[in-house]
Amino acid sequence: MLLLLALQDDAGAGPAAVWNDALAHTGGTWFGYVADDAFPGRDWLRVAIDALQRKPNTHLLAFNDGKWFGQLAGFGLVRRRWVETIYGGALFHPGYRRHYGDTELTLIARQQHALAYDPHAMLVEIDAVKDLRDVDAADRALFHQRRAEGFDARVQDPRLLSLFD
Repeated sequence: MLLLLALQDDAGAGPAAVWNDALAHTGGTWFGYVADDAFPGRDWLRVAIDALQRKPNTHLLAFNDGKWFGQLAGFGLVRRRWVETIYGGALFHPGYRRHYGDTELTLIARQQHALAYDPHAMLVEIDAVKDLRDVDAADRALFHQRRAEGFDARVQDPRLLSLFD
């Protein structure tokens, strides 16, 4: 059985809060997060689940979004039992509103050698003006603060901590 939800943020809470709430109120082995401007490739979800199942120690799949190519899970599929151990049941650190929650989660997965990628698991973002919009300043500041502390000491590799400046 597959449950696919389309969530709308009428309250303006931001995607991190919406996805955290959805994770808390749903069940299942997997939880995916993706924006409304993403377009899937053929068999995108089957390919993603297969990639995670091939390596049981991987817990976060970074979709091929056409930009990060597996280095960052801007759109991702997580193994629920793993992600629930990171922030006590939330998908992303609850301090983030719009940006950097996915970046932090990716760095934690990379530290744990738990990040998977299959270029055929494709969810491409189509947003012609994305690069013209500013990143949420409060989220950026929180990311830099948390990175300085190694994201609650979950990331120690200095090469990882220097990524995504």
